[in-house]
Amino acid sequence: MTTAANFVVALLAVLHFYFLVLEMFLWEKPAGRRAFGTTAEFAAASKALAANQGLYNGFLVAGLIWGLWLGTDGFAVKVFFVSCIIVAGLFGAATASRKILFVQALPGVIGLALLLLS
Repeated sequence: MTTAANFVVALLAVLHFYFLVLEMFLWEKPAGRRAFGTTAEFAAASKALAANQGLYNGFLVAGLIWGLWLGTDGFAVKVFFVSCIIVAGLFGAATASRKILFVQALPGVIGLALLLLS
């Protein structure tokens, strides 16, 4: 079960790195606008806010990788950062888009469940 939990934590890190790239570097590009369903005007006006969100996703990635790097000693670190992902996903689903519930919160819940079962 530990291997499955670590695999999902690693997938969460990859997913949030992807969010970082979309928000920090591709926000105004067609791929970023398509991913978030924004117009060119909105993307230009909200570029700094998106980059800030991307930076926060980078912190989540760093925490998940740190937890994985610590091995068995990283259990609490992984639980903390996966829990942060779940909270962020729930907040995003409530305030921005229900899609975030499935893209961010649900994978986090799966990861947390696997961590707690390992």
